[in-house]
Formats: sequence, structure tokens, C-alpha cells
Amino acid sequence: MSHDPYASPYPSPPPTHPAYPTYPWQPPLEDQPAAAHRRPRRPALGHHSDLRVLRGAYRRQRRVATLTALGYFTLFLILSACAPSLMTSSVTDGLPTGLLLALLQLPVTWLAITLYEHTARVYVDPVADRIRRQAVVDAKREARS
Repeated sequence: MSHDPYASPYPSPPPTHPAYPTYPWQPPLEDQPAAAHRRPRRPALGHHSDLRVLRGAYRRQRRVATLTALGYFTLFLILSACAPSLMTSSVTDGLPTGLLLALLQLPVTWLAITLYEHTARVYVDPVADRIRRQAVVDAKREARS
């Protein structure tokens, strides 16, 4: 096995199909196959902004759900530390405010999960489905050429 000391360490660029004949002995473009000189209508997957939109939608989705659950829990902790008289006051006979707020953490967590699922269904899933459909179209286009 021989080693070429003058070989470039960088990969060679992909071949391009010019819109005009490079050499005089090439047949005119009308005689060439259609795929040889046709440009794709849309860049291949990964070169458009749909992935950036999907990342943004997913980021917003995580923030909404996380801030809902952690925000309530942080509020509960702050009230426990800074307002003990409020937390020990009774809402009804024998039920202190602190216990009621602690019991409400479970429904707030369920609300955060519901918000997460809703934002996924409304904002994230349609973008992911569009990217998935475009990937299938791009794969078929690449297979034909």
C-alpha cells in the first residue's frame, strides 16, 4: 500500500453538473438525460430552516412545561420559607394552607404534562411531519438521479 505525500488532507468537493457543456465534444443539453441538468426545487434535508423551526418549537415546548411545574414548586418552597404564618393558617377546619398547596402540586404536574402534550401536538408534530415527508421526497429524488 503506497501513500501519496502530496494528496490533499481535505475531501474533494462533490462533482457538479454544469448548465452548459464543459467540453466541445459533449452532446447538447437536449440530448442529455433530464436529471443531468435539472436542479432540485428544494435543497436537500438539513439545508433549510425547517430543522431550525423544529428545534425552536421543541425548545419552547420544554420551557412551558418546565416553568409550569418548577415555577409552582419554587413558589411553594418560597412561601414555606418566607411566609410560615400563611402556610400554617387554616383554609378550612383542620386543613392548613401549606398542606393544600402541597396537595395541589400533583394537579399542577398533570397540568404541565398536559401542556407538554398539547404544545407537542399543535406546534412540534406538524413541523416534524413536514420534515419527515420532505425527507421521503428527497430520498426518492436522490434514488432517481
